[in-house]
Amino acid sequence: MRTSLAALGMLAALPAGAQQLTIGAAAPITSLDPHFYNAAPNTNIAQHIFPFLMKRDAQARLEADLAESVSAVGDSAFEFRLRATNWADGRPVVADDVAFSLARVPNVPNSPGGFQGSLIGIARVEVVDARTIRLHTAGPAPLVPGNMSAIAIIPKHLAEGGTTADFNSGKLAVGAGPFRFVSYTPGERVVLERNEGYHGDKPHWSRVTFRFITNDASRVAALRAGDVDLIDQVPSHDLPRLASDPSLRVAQIAGLRLIYLAFDYSTDGSPGGITDAQGRPLAANPLRDVRVRRALSIAINRAAITDRVMGGLATPTGQWLPPGAFGYDPDLPVPPFDPETARRLLAEAVPQGLRVTLYSPSDRYPNDSQTAQAIAQFWTRIGVATQVEAIPWSSYAGRANRNEFGIHLIGWGSTTGEASSLLTATLATRNREARMGGLNAGGHSDPALDAMIVQGMATLDDEKREAIWRQAVRHVAANVAQIPLHQVTNSWVTRRTVTYEARADERTWAHRVFPAN
Repeated sequence: MRTSLAALGMLAALPAGAQQLTIGAAAPITSLDPHFYNAAPNTNIAQHIFPFLMKRDAQARLEADLAESVSAVGDSAFEFRLRATNWADGRPVVADDVAFSLARVPNVPNSPGGFQGSLIGIARVEVVDARTIRLHTAGPAPLVPGNMSAIAIIPKHLAEGGTTADFNSGKLAVGAGPFRFVSYTPGERVVLERNEGYHGDKPHWSRVTFRFITNDASRVAALRAGDVDLIDQVPSHDLPRLASDPSLRVAQIAGLRLIYLAFDYSTDGSPGGITDAQGRPLAANPLRDVRVRRALSIAINRAAITDRVMGGLATPTGQWLPPGAFGYDPDLPVPPFDPETARRLLAEAVPQGLRVTLYSPSDRYPNDSQTAQAIAQFWTRIGVATQVEAIPWSSYAGRANRNEFGIHLIGWGSTTGEASSLLTATLATRNREARMGGLNAGGHSDPALDAMIVQGMATLDDEKREAIWRQAVRHVAANVAQIPLHQVTNSWVTRRTVTYEARADERTWAHRVFPAN
């Protein structure tokens, strides 16, 4: 079949908005239910389909989204006025939808959680009228407006009584975001189309396909072949070659993503994958001994990992925020590389020796399993026989949240740009009623830290609140509650025909991809 010159001319004359965009994404989503699991790939897709009361710009600064305005009502309430906009099925978005969404977050069956922390401080939700909702707090709660950038709003008239499976089937994937849902093939792709009724700036692209390409080499090959227009999580060893290719463009920004090691504190005996040097179960959990945690931390040469494994696309750290973020402590150094002290501490704490399996995702973060392999070598050198078990993210996330791993590599993106994000979700003592510790599967509990978190969350004065967060940062570091490794530099590569606005929160937003001038 041949295409006529006239037809080709008609194609060339199509408006720019009729163009399609294909994105090669490194990490697949685990659900289309926007309240199921607070993982960056899931939230990224949700932000295309669903509205949020507030949103973040490329530097993580707070902006209005579905909310037309937000104002404080005394010291114990915030009032949000909603824009006049419609769901994709034509029904208007109303305050009852917001109230329903907030109530649903802590009650999603079988959810690994993670969003409950965004509800901290909210004591009562009041629907004032169809376009006005008031969030009442038990006292001062300055983080409430910012936390609303994390919770998707869904249509009550459709989702009431619905399930996560209904979202995954597409039945309930009805939003009011910049794109409308078309299809979802688990582990393969999500297809979206432009929402012509979107209240904000209309996306350039009429149709967008997110292809999940977990293999780094395959993702790069798809870009070079022109099968995708943009890739995220660019392999560090490929970046110099891609940057020198005149047919491609690189977008980079310092990220808010921390890569760290998390511990299982919950068990009295040997945690998963940890034994003595002879492979026998231990009578007591060695991870509850700060000497063991400190030894494992200072046995790691972070600078070597960021240089040799990450190719310079990361910064060694001893805390979970980058310089300049709210709560970053400039006086807290990166933990030293000190294998001799590490050996001494281990000999004191665990004279019978340790054998460890370090668990890591194989396809979620840049060079994740390679980072784990490097750590295993450092630990083996101090006498901790270490092996790595790398697992695809599709099963890793669930296993981590079921607390199957004694020590595992994981990431946390503090997209609020404030220290409370990681604290309330992963280190606060798990407390469903207080909405604390939603992702604290390892059972970390520290009353002194909990008190700092509660105090900080109720402190209106920014200077005083930042001082509390810095105190918490130092406290966590002194107790080695987690082992921070490095902050990731976020990288994207696009075809020369398009540009992308790099984001500190590592999101890949199709509505921020534009045709090149």
